[in-house]
Amino acid sequence: MRKVRVVVIGSGPAGLTAALYTARAQLSTVVITGMQLGGQIATTHEVDNFPGFPEGVLGPDLADKMQKQAERFGAEMVYDLVTEVDFTAGSPFTVKTQNETFLADSVIVTIGASPRRLWVPGETEFTGRGVSWCATCDGFFFRGKDIVVAGGGDSALQEAIFLTKFANTVTVIHRRDTLRASTALQARAFANEKIRFVYDTVIEAIKGEDNMVNAVSLKHLKTGEVRDFKTDGVFIFIGYDPNSEVFGGQIDTDAAGYVMVNNRMQTNVEGVFAGGEIHDDIFRQAITAAGEGCAAALMAINWLGEREGNGLLQTIEATLEPA
Repeated sequence: MRKVRVVVIGSGPAGLTAALYTARAQLSTVVITGMQLGGQIATTHEVDNFPGFPEGVLGPDLADKMQKQAERFGAEMVYDLVTEVDFTAGSPFTVKTQNETFLADSVIVTIGASPRRLWVPGETEFTGRGVSWCATCDGFFFRGKDIVVAGGGDSALQEAIFLTKFANTVTVIHRRDTLRASTALQARAFANEKIRFVYDTVIEAIKGEDNMVNAVSLKHLKTGEVRDFKTDGVFIFIGYDPNSEVFGGQIDTDAAGYVMVNNRMQTNVEGVFAGGEIHDDIFRQAITAAGEGCAAALMAINWLGEREGNGLLQTIEATLEPA
């Protein structure tokens, strides 16, 4: 069992930013990375909307830079998965991984949410090469292209409407004969001349050539007919699942499983903070996740300082001084 001041659960932009701040405040910090260091951003081929990179940056490269910056101030990356936590007895908290157990004075939860997948052939192979779960991130790269959107709820139509800013055509593929989105969104989508609809249909496979998507295989659920449909990209919006199961109900979540925090990023457990997509089900951007990771870290620093007789200004001061 190893004792540290802060354990950060998750290594996306929120987690790496949180680790940068707590480590720079001279608090021993361990980041438990999970399956993918960098989170979803590390699986994004190119990031064009993160400030400071006017020419864009590859997702893995952005994650690598954030990791190295946190490590520069002493944050330690632990390439492992959290299997169990015990927040019931208060600080120090127990965080178990597959290979080690940590005692942490404070915990910052940035474990994120996972976009639901189609689980069809080609989906993984062409991720970042025509397959995307983020219109805001990747829509710009499909200017003048013909693309498809999988889904029929509010998110699918919102993103389809957004994608018409760039794409030549957007074809919404929905497994039912009616959409689940709100009436207002449906009206907007139906009125958009760039958006088309294919009902009672699922994507059975994503195909490509020269390492880029060029078609999807569609199956009509009522007739059984299977056909290839040419497309330059596939955007999947069938929902997200927050990765909150590991906490076993020890921190409060909403009905969908997103961790609830107050305006100081504090969960219902004193000393446990959260930020990024484990909490945010609206914006889902790398920069907003980084901002929430920063806020959660500053509040954790303050909380630890108050327990030791120091206030916000004294404990955060270390993060503001030149290195």
